[in-house]
Amino acid sequence: MSSTIKTHQVGIIMNGVTGRMGKNQHLLRSIIPIIQQGGVKISPDEVIMPKPVFVGRNPAKLEELAAETGIENWTTDLDKVLADKSYPLYFDALTTEMRYNNVKKAIAAGKHIYCEKPTALNIKDAMELHHLAEKAGVKHGVVQDKLWLPGLVQLRQLMDQEFFGRIFSVKADFGYWVFEGDTVPSQRPSWNYRQEDGGGIILDMFCHWRYVLDNLFGDVKSVACLGATHIPERYEEDGTPYKATADDAAYAIFELEDGVVAQFNSSWATRVRKDDLVTFQVDGTKGSAVAGLRSVWIQPQSATPRPTWNPDIDSPHKFYDDWIKMPPGRDYDNAFKIQWEKFLRHVVNNDPFRWNLHEAAKGVQLAEAGLEAWKERKWVTIKDLM
Repeated sequence: MSSTIKTHQVGIIMNGVTGRMGKNQHLLRSIIPIIQQGGVKISPDEVIMPKPVFVGRNPAKLEELAAETGIENWTTDLDKVLADKSYPLYFDALTTEMRYNNVKKAIAAGKHIYCEKPTALNIKDAMELHHLAEKAGVKHGVVQDKLWLPGLVQLRQLMDQEFFGRIFSVKADFGYWVFEGDTVPSQRPSWNYRQEDGGGIILDMFCHWRYVLDNLFGDVKSVACLGATHIPERYEEDGTPYKATADDAAYAIFELEDGVVAQFNSSWATRVRKDDLVTFQVDGTKGSAVAGLRSVWIQPQSATPRPTWNPDIDSPHKFYDDWIKMPPGRDYDNAFKIQWEKFLRHVVNNDPFRWNLHEAAKGVQLAEAGLEAWKERKWVTIKDLM
Protein backbone atom coordinates (compact mmCIF):
# COMPACT_ATOMS: atom_id res chain seq x y z
CA MET A 1 0.00 0.00 0.00
CA SER A 2 1.58 3.30 -1.11
CA SER A 3 1.48 6.36 1.12
CA THR A 4 0.42 9.78 -0.09
CA ILE A 5 3.12 12.46 -0.16
CA LYS A 6 2.03 15.80 1.24
CA THR A 7 3.46 18.67 -0.79
CA HIS A 8 4.02 22.12 0.71
CA GLN A 9 4.16 24.39 -2.31
CA VAL A 10 6.10 27.62 -1.74
CA GLY A 11 5.67 30.41 -4.26
CA ILE A 12 8.96 32.28 -4.72
CA ILE A 13 9.25 35.70 -6.31
CA MET A 14 12.68 35.55 -7.96
CA ASN A 15 13.83 39.07 -8.75
CA GLY A 16 17.08 39.43 -10.67
CA VAL A 17 17.46 35.92 -12.11
CA THR A 18 18.26 37.19 -15.59
CA GLY A 19 21.62 38.30 -14.15
CA ARG A 20 24.73 36.12 -13.94
CA MET A 21 24.59 35.09 -10.28
CA GLY A 22 20.81 34.90 -10.00
CA LYS A 23 20.45 32.74 -13.08
CA ASN A 24 23.41 30.40 -12.74
CA GLN A 25 23.73 29.74 -9.02
CA HIS A 26 20.24 30.35 -7.68
CA LEU A 27 17.99 29.27 -10.52
CA LEU A 28 19.84 26.74 -12.69
CA ARG A 29 21.95 25.15 -9.94
CA SER A 30 19.57 25.45 -6.97
CA ILE A 31 15.83 25.91 -7.56
CA ILE A 32 15.61 23.90 -10.81
CA PRO A 33 17.51 20.91 -9.32
CA ILE A 34 15.32 21.06 -6.20
CA ILE A 35 12.24 20.85 -8.41
CA GLN A 36 13.79 18.05 -10.49
CA GLN A 37 14.66 15.99 -7.41
CA GLY A 38 11.03 16.13 -6.28
CA GLY A 39 11.35 18.94 -3.73
CA VAL A 40 12.95 19.19 -0.31
CA LYS A 41 12.08 16.21 1.87
CA ILE A 42 11.14 17.18 5.43
CA SER A 43 9.65 13.86 6.56
CA PRO A 44 9.02 10.41 5.03
CA ASP A 45 5.75 11.67 3.56
CA GLU A 46 6.25 15.46 3.24
CA VAL A 47 8.14 17.60 0.75
CA ILE A 48 8.56 21.28 0.02
CA MET A 49 8.14 22.20 -3.64
CA PRO A 50 9.28 25.61 -4.94
CA LYS A 51 6.98 27.43 -7.36
CA PRO A 52 9.00 30.32 -8.82
CA VAL A 53 7.88 33.38 -10.74
CA PHE A 54 10.57 35.42 -12.49
CA VAL A 55 10.59 39.20 -12.10
CA GLY A 56 12.64 41.63 -14.16
CA ARG A 57 12.61 44.72 -16.34
CA ASN A 58 13.36 43.10 -19.71
CA PRO A 59 10.45 41.03 -21.10
CA ALA A 60 12.64 39.50 -23.82
CA LYS A 61 15.15 38.17 -21.29
CA LEU A 62 12.36 36.86 -19.05
CA GLU A 63 10.66 35.13 -21.95
CA GLU A 64 13.96 33.57 -23.02
CA LEU A 65 14.60 32.34 -19.47
CA ALA A 66 11.10 30.86 -19.27
CA ALA A 67 11.70 28.96 -22.50
CA GLU A 68 15.08 27.71 -21.30
CA THR A 69 13.82 26.46 -17.93
CA GLY A 70 10.24 25.46 -18.72
CA ILE A 71 8.97 27.75 -15.94
CA GLU A 72 6.35 29.85 -17.65
CA ASN A 73 5.49 32.32 -14.87
CA TRP A 74 7.19 35.70 -15.27
CA THR A 75 6.29 39.36 -14.94
CA THR A 76 7.73 42.86 -15.14
CA ASP A 77 5.26 44.08 -12.49
CA LEU A 78 6.84 43.56 -9.08
CA ASP A 79 4.05 45.34 -7.20
CA LYS A 80 1.44 43.03 -8.69
CA VAL A 81 3.23 39.84 -7.70
CA LEU A 82 4.04 41.22 -4.22
CA ALA A 83 0.28 41.55 -3.73
CA ASP A 84 -0.23 37.89 -4.70
CA LYS A 85 -0.65 35.75 -1.57
CA SER A 86 0.32 32.59 -3.46
CA TYR A 87 3.93 33.85 -3.44
CA PRO A 88 4.93 34.23 0.23
CA LEU A 89 8.71 34.33 -0.36
CA TYR A 90 10.71 37.11 -2.02
CA PHE A 91 14.21 36.43 -3.35
CA ASP A 92 16.50 39.25 -4.48
CA ALA A 93 19.59 38.92 -6.70
CA LEU A 94 19.49 42.43 -8.12
CA THR A 95 22.42 44.84 -8.19
CA THR A 96 23.47 46.04 -4.74
CA GLU A 97 22.15 49.58 -5.12
CA MET A 98 18.64 48.27 -5.97
CA ARG A 99 18.38 45.68 -3.19
CA TYR A 100 17.53 47.86 -0.18
CA ASN A 101 14.41 49.45 -1.71
CA ASN A 102 13.07 46.22 -3.15
CA VAL A 103 13.64 44.14 -0.03
CA LYS A 104 12.05 46.90 2.05
CA LYS A 105 9.01 46.85 -0.25
CA ALA A 106 8.76 43.06 0.02
CA ILE A 107 8.90 43.20 3.83
CA ALA A 108 6.09 45.78 3.79
CA ALA A 109 4.08 43.32 1.68
CA GLY A 110 4.53 40.64 4.36
CA LYS A 111 6.87 38.42 2.36
CA HIS A 112 9.55 36.20 3.81
CA ILE A 113 12.94 37.41 2.60
CA TYR A 114 15.90 35.56 1.14
CA CYS A 115 18.47 37.65 -0.66
CA GLU A 116 21.98 38.07 -1.91
CA LYS A 117 24.53 40.24 -0.18
CA PRO A 118 25.43 42.99 0.42
CA THR A 119 21.92 43.75 1.61
CA ALA A 120 22.57 47.50 1.43
CA LEU A 121 25.22 50.07 0.60
CA ASN A 122 25.67 51.11 4.24
CA ILE A 123 25.21 49.72 7.73
CA LYS A 124 22.28 52.02 8.58
CA ASP A 125 20.15 50.65 5.75
CA ALA A 126 21.28 47.06 6.33
CA MET A 127 20.25 47.21 9.99
CA GLU A 128 16.97 48.88 9.07
CA LEU A 129 16.07 45.91 6.87
CA HIS A 130 16.79 43.57 9.78
CA HIS A 131 14.66 45.61 12.20
CA LEU A 132 11.80 45.92 9.69
CA ALA A 133 11.78 42.16 9.04
CA GLU A 134 11.77 41.41 12.77
CA LYS A 135 8.95 43.88 13.37
CA ALA A 136 6.92 42.45 10.49
CA GLY A 137 7.37 38.92 11.83
CA VAL A 138 8.63 37.56 8.51
CA LYS A 139 11.37 34.99 8.19
CA HIS A 140 14.56 36.28 6.64
CA GLY A 141 17.87 34.96 5.41
CA VAL A 142 20.91 36.01 3.43
CA VAL A 143 23.07 33.99 1.06
CA GLN A 144 26.30 32.92 2.79
CA ASP A 145 27.20 30.20 0.31
CA LYS A 146 30.90 29.75 1.05
CA LEU A 147 30.11 28.04 4.36
CA TRP A 148 28.99 24.99 2.37
CA LEU A 149 31.89 24.84 -0.07
CA PRO A 150 33.58 21.41 0.18
CA GLY A 151 36.94 23.01 0.98
CA LEU A 152 35.60 25.00 3.92
CA VAL A 153 33.45 22.11 5.15
CA GLN A 154 36.60 19.97 5.33
CA LEU A 155 38.45 22.77 7.14
CA ARG A 156 35.67 22.80 9.72
CA GLN A 157 36.07 19.04 10.13
CA LEU A 158 39.80 19.44 10.76
CA MET A 159 39.06 22.09 13.39
CA ASP A 160 36.49 19.86 15.08
CA GLN A 161 39.11 17.09 15.19
CA GLU A 162 41.63 19.56 16.74
CA PHE A 163 44.05 18.88 13.90
CA PHE A 164 45.54 22.39 14.07
CA GLY A 165 46.13 22.65 17.79
CA ARG A 166 46.00 26.36 18.60
CA ILE A 167 45.21 28.33 15.44
CA PHE A 168 47.11 31.62 15.22
CA SER A 169 47.00 32.58 11.55
CA VAL A 170 44.65 32.48 8.56
CA LYS A 171 45.77 33.65 5.11
CA ALA A 172 43.41 33.96 2.16
CA ASP A 173 44.30 34.76 -1.43
CA PHE A 174 41.29 35.47 -3.63
CA GLY A 175 41.19 36.74 -7.15
CA TYR A 176 41.73 36.41 -10.87
CA TRP A 177 42.20 38.64 -13.89
CA VAL A 178 38.96 40.31 -14.95
CA PHE A 179 39.44 41.51 -18.50
CA GLU A 180 38.91 45.20 -19.15
CA GLY A 181 36.38 44.47 -21.90
CA ASP A 182 38.11 46.03 -24.90
CA THR A 183 39.74 43.10 -26.71
CA VAL A 184 38.40 40.29 -24.51
CA PRO A 185 34.88 40.45 -22.98
CA SER A 186 34.83 41.07 -19.24
CA GLN A 187 33.68 38.22 -16.99
CA ARG A 188 31.92 40.61 -14.61
CA PRO A 189 29.30 43.35 -15.20
CA SER A 190 30.57 46.90 -15.60
CA TRP A 191 28.67 48.25 -12.59
CA ASN A 192 31.04 46.24 -10.35
CA TYR A 193 33.72 48.84 -11.10
CA ARG A 194 31.67 51.99 -10.48
CA GLN A 195 31.40 53.14 -6.88
CA GLU A 196 28.32 55.22 -7.69
CA ASP A 197 26.51 52.02 -8.79
CA GLY A 198 27.41 50.05 -5.66
CA GLY A 199 30.55 48.44 -7.07
CA GLY A 200 33.88 47.71 -5.45
CA ILE A 201 35.65 44.59 -4.22
CA ILE A 202 35.62 45.70 -0.57
CA LEU A 203 31.83 45.98 -0.43
CA ASP A 204 31.50 42.74 -2.39
CA MET A 205 34.07 40.46 -0.78
CA PHE A 206 34.23 41.72 2.81
CA CYS A 207 30.61 40.58 3.21
CA HIS A 208 31.90 37.09 2.39
CA TRP A 209 34.99 37.34 4.56
CA ARG A 210 32.93 38.41 7.58
CA TYR A 211 30.79 35.29 7.68
CA VAL A 212 33.71 33.00 6.80
CA LEU A 213 35.83 34.43 9.62
CA ASP A 214 33.03 34.65 12.20
CA ASN A 215 31.73 31.14 11.55
CA LEU A 216 35.05 29.31 11.22
CA PHE A 217 37.87 31.13 12.95
CA GLY A 218 36.49 33.68 15.41
CA ASP A 219 34.65 36.98 15.58
CA VAL A 220 36.32 39.91 13.82
CA LYS A 221 37.51 42.52 16.33
CA SER A 222 39.30 45.07 14.12
CA VAL A 223 40.53 45.65 10.56
CA ALA A 224 43.29 47.45 8.70
CA CYS A 225 42.82 47.73 4.95
CA LEU A 226 44.40 49.24 1.85
CA GLY A 227 42.23 49.38 -1.24
CA ALA A 228 43.27 50.17 -4.80
CA THR A 229 41.89 50.79 -8.27
CA HIS A 230 44.62 49.14 -10.30
CA ILE A 231 42.77 49.27 -13.65
CA PRO A 232 41.48 52.86 -14.04
CA GLU A 233 39.63 52.38 -17.33
CA ARG A 234 37.32 49.58 -18.36
CA TYR A 235 34.71 49.03 -21.06
CA GLU A 236 30.93 48.75 -20.97
CA GLU A 237 29.16 45.70 -22.33
CA ASP A 238 28.62 47.65 -25.59
CA GLY A 239 32.32 48.54 -25.86
CA THR A 240 32.09 52.11 -24.55
CA PRO A 241 35.05 53.04 -22.32
CA TYR A 242 34.34 54.28 -18.79
CA LYS A 243 36.32 55.40 -15.75
CA ALA A 244 36.57 52.76 -13.02
CA THR A 245 35.72 54.58 -9.79
CA ALA A 246 35.53 51.57 -7.47
CA ASP A 247 38.29 49.55 -5.85
CA ASP A 248 39.30 46.40 -7.72
CA ALA A 249 41.75 45.14 -5.07
CA ALA A 250 41.97 45.12 -1.27
CA TYR A 251 44.77 44.09 1.06
CA ALA A 252 43.48 43.57 4.60
CA ILE A 253 44.48 42.34 8.03
CA PHE A 254 41.72 41.23 10.40
CA GLU A 255 42.25 40.82 14.13
CA LEU A 256 40.07 37.99 15.43
CA GLU A 257 39.17 36.89 18.93
CA ASP A 258 41.76 34.82 20.83
CA GLY A 259 44.60 36.61 19.03
CA VAL A 260 44.11 34.96 15.63
CA VAL A 261 45.47 37.11 12.77
CA ALA A 262 43.84 36.86 9.33
CA GLN A 263 45.49 38.30 6.21
CA PHE A 264 43.20 38.46 3.17
CA ASN A 265 44.16 39.65 -0.32
CA SER A 266 41.26 40.20 -2.72
CA SER A 267 41.82 41.23 -6.33
CA TRP A 268 40.16 41.37 -9.74
CA ALA A 269 43.52 42.44 -11.15
CA THR A 270 45.77 39.45 -10.48
CA ARG A 271 46.75 36.38 -12.44
CA VAL A 272 46.28 32.98 -10.85
CA ARG A 273 49.22 30.88 -9.74
CA LYS A 274 47.79 28.89 -6.89
CA ASP A 275 45.62 25.81 -6.38
CA ASP A 276 42.29 27.62 -6.89
CA LEU A 277 40.71 31.05 -7.42
CA VAL A 278 40.62 31.34 -3.65
CA THR A 279 42.81 29.55 -1.12
CA PHE A 280 42.70 29.66 2.66
CA GLN A 281 45.82 28.67 4.61
CA VAL A 282 45.29 27.92 8.30
CA ASP A 283 48.37 27.62 10.50
CA GLY A 284 48.36 26.13 13.98
CA THR A 285 50.77 24.70 16.50
CA LYS A 286 50.11 21.08 15.46
CA GLY A 287 49.49 21.43 11.74
CA SER A 288 48.50 23.52 8.75
CA ALA A 289 46.00 23.19 5.91
CA VAL A 290 45.34 24.91 2.61
CA ALA A 291 41.79 24.81 1.30
CA GLY A 292 40.53 25.70 -2.14
CA LEU A 293 36.90 25.72 -3.22
CA ARG A 294 36.67 21.92 -3.27
CA SER A 295 39.97 20.42 -2.07
CA VAL A 296 42.14 20.58 1.04
CA TRP A 297 45.84 19.82 1.53
CA ILE A 298 47.22 19.19 5.02
CA GLN A 299 50.64 19.15 6.67
CA PRO A 300 50.79 17.83 10.24
CA GLN A 301 53.60 18.80 12.58
CA SER A 302 55.17 15.36 12.24
CA ALA A 303 55.51 15.79 8.45
CA THR A 304 56.71 19.42 8.46
CA PRO A 305 60.07 19.86 6.70
CA ARG A 306 62.99 21.81 8.16
CA PRO A 307 63.90 24.32 5.44
CA THR A 308 67.17 26.24 5.40
CA TRP A 309 67.70 29.60 3.73
CA ASN A 310 70.11 29.62 0.79
CA PRO A 311 69.26 32.06 -2.02
CA ASP A 312 72.43 31.20 -3.97
CA ILE A 313 71.16 27.91 -5.38
CA ASP A 314 67.88 26.58 -6.72
CA SER A 315 66.02 24.94 -3.87
CA PRO A 316 66.42 21.15 -4.03
CA HIS A 317 63.25 20.82 -1.94
CA LYS A 318 59.84 20.62 -3.64
CA PHE A 319 57.61 22.13 -0.98
CA TYR A 320 54.35 21.20 -2.70
CA ASP A 321 55.32 17.55 -2.23
CA ASP A 322 55.13 17.93 1.57
CA TRP A 323 51.36 18.38 1.52
CA ILE A 324 48.81 15.55 1.70
CA LYS A 325 45.55 15.92 -0.21
CA MET A 326 42.54 15.03 1.94
CA PRO A 327 40.10 12.53 0.48
CA PRO A 328 36.70 14.23 0.04
CA GLY A 329 34.98 11.60 2.18
CA ARG A 330 31.63 12.10 0.50
CA ASP A 331 29.86 13.81 -2.40
CA TYR A 332 29.06 17.50 -1.95
CA ASP A 333 26.00 19.26 -3.32
CA ASN A 334 26.05 22.81 -4.70
CA ALA A 335 26.62 25.25 -1.82
CA PHE A 336 23.86 27.63 -2.93
CA LYS A 337 21.40 24.74 -3.25
CA ILE A 338 22.23 23.47 0.25
CA GLN A 339 21.44 26.84 1.78
CA TRP A 340 18.26 27.22 -0.29
CA GLU A 341 17.03 23.90 1.08
CA LYS A 342 17.81 25.00 4.63
CA PHE A 343 15.90 28.25 4.17
CA LEU A 344 12.88 26.50 2.66
CA ARG A 345 12.84 24.17 5.67
CA HIS A 346 13.00 27.25 7.89
CA VAL A 347 10.01 28.83 6.13
CA VAL A 348 7.81 25.73 6.08
CA ASN A 349 9.01 23.65 9.02
CA ASN A 350 10.50 26.39 11.23
CA ASP A 351 13.89 24.65 11.24
CA PRO A 352 16.66 26.83 12.72
CA PHE A 353 18.33 29.25 10.30
CA ARG A 354 20.84 31.66 11.80
CA TRP A 355 22.10 33.29 8.57
CA ASN A 356 19.62 36.17 8.68
CA LEU A 357 19.55 39.89 7.87
CA HIS A 358 21.42 40.69 11.07
CA GLU A 359 24.27 38.45 9.91
CA ALA A 360 24.07 40.22 6.55
CA ALA A 361 24.45 43.58 8.27
CA LYS A 362 27.67 42.36 9.89
CA GLY A 363 29.13 41.92 6.42
CA VAL A 364 28.16 45.45 5.42
CA GLN A 365 29.64 46.68 8.71
CA LEU A 366 33.00 45.07 7.91
CA ALA A 367 32.98 46.53 4.40
CA GLU A 368 32.29 50.00 5.82
CA ALA A 369 35.09 49.52 8.35
CA GLY A 370 37.46 48.40 5.61
CA LEU A 371 36.67 51.47 3.53
CA GLU A 372 37.14 53.69 6.58
CA ALA A 373 40.44 52.03 7.44
CA TRP A 374 41.67 52.63 3.89
CA LYS A 375 40.52 56.25 3.83
CA GLU A 376 41.81 57.15 7.30
CA ARG A 377 44.92 54.91 7.18
CA LYS A 378 44.13 53.42 10.58
CA TRP A 379 42.88 50.32 12.42
CA VAL A 380 39.10 50.31 12.83
CA THR A 381 37.40 48.50 15.73
CA ILE A 382 34.34 46.35 14.95
CA LYS A 383 31.58 47.03 17.47
CA ASP A 384 28.64 44.78 18.34
CA LEU A 385 25.53 45.49 16.27
CA MET A 386 22.29 46.01 18.16
